[in-house]
Parts: sequence; structure tokens; C-alpha cells
Amino acid sequence: MPPVPYCGPAPPPDGVLAAWNLDPLLLAALALAGWALRGEGRVARAGLAVLALAYVSPLCALSAGLFSARAVHHLVIVFGAAPLLAGVLRRVRVPLVPALIVHVAVFWLWHLPAAYEAALSSDLAYWTGQIALLGSAAALWRALAQAETPPPSAFFAIAGMVMQMGMLGAVLTFAPRALYAPHFLTTAPYGLGVLADQQLAGLVMWLGSLPLTLAAAFPALARIARQTRSAALAA
Repeated sequence: MPPVPYCGPAPPPDGVLAAWNLDPLLLAALALAGWALRGEGRVARAGLAVLALAYVSPLCALSAGLFSARAVHHLVIVFGAAPLLAGVLRRVRVPLVPALIVHVAVFWLWHLPAAYEAALSSDLAYWTGQIALLGSAAALWRALAQAETPPPSAFFAIAGMVMQMGMLGAVLTFAPRALYAPHFLTTAPYGLGVLADQQLAGLVMWLGSLPLTLAAAFPALARIARQTRSAALAA
């Protein structure tokens, strides 16, 4: 019998909306995080709400059946929760280049077929990957937004994020065969072939690479605009 991934087995199509994850340890962790961040303001609370969407809502269970849902799940973490929670790191100076390198490495690592299969075979591996994605992304968005980061460096890092995610999306879209064994037998009930599901995931990443990166990097872009305007007025 194959191992059951975190959030449980893939729900039947007519049971997706009822497939909420009520893991008491997860709910306790989210409640504890909410208490710890009670003084961080509405943005941080919104980040926790996005985390709850990712891990408690039926999206988590659906991602056990469809790789395309897993891709959406990862994008919610990296481009939704992480930038909202990045402000928690405001007292920490994060160097941009190492943050970018680490995040890109983590993002690609956990999309390698072997690592992906391990994450769906072990709760420990799953949460190691999820925490790494969230933490590295939050550090990157913090590094981009902090005043010490030169605007040209921030601009090129944002462009690099768009390119790397678009590249991964293209690899998944044009791969000649399905790469992720855990989904070989899980996509058919949803009316998708395993390769079509993978191609859909690639398109989600590819087409979302620019708008999602720009949205997540909005604080950095606003800072760049302010600094550029100030420099122009001072000239």
C-alpha cells in the first residue's frame, strides 16, 4: 500500500469541498503563531490566514490528487503567505543575493521528482519542504523590501525570480513524459491525464511568473520608485 500523503489521500471529485484538514497539531501551530504575531499587525495576520487557506482548506487534500493543485499550493505559500509574513523579519538585515540563491535552490529542489516523491511519502519530509519554501521566500521578499538593498540589485532579483519560475513552468509544460510518480494513478478521477495535469501545472507557473512576482514584490517596487523619485529631485 502506498504511503498516505499529508492532508490524507486524494478526495473523490464530489468530495473535494468537504476535504478540510483538521489536524489538531496544525491547528494548534496556527493558533500559537497567531498568538506570537498578535502585535505584528493586519498584514501578518493576513499571512497566517493565507497559510490556513493552504493547509486547512480542501486545496491541501486536492494537491494529493493533482500536481496542478500542488503547484497552486506552492504558489500560495511563496507568493501569498511569504510576502505578507516577510515584515516579521523587519529587525533582521537579510542579504539579497544569498536569499535569492537559497530560495531558487529550495524551489527547484522540492520540484525534483525524487524530492517531491519523498515529500508525499513522509510527513517529516513534507514539512521540511514546506517550511523551507515559506522561510526562504519570506527572507527573499524581506531582502527586496529593506531600504539597504540598492534598487538595481532589487530589480535584477525580481527579474531573476520571474525568469526562474517561468523556466520551471516551461520545463514542466514541455516535458515529453510525466515526471511525478505519486500522481500516476491519482489524476484520472478528475478527468485529467497525468501528463495533462503536469502541463497544466507548468502553465500555471509559467503564466503566473510575472504577475505573481510583481504582486509579491510590490513593497520593493514601491521603495524603488520612492528612491528613484528622490534621487531625481535631488539631482
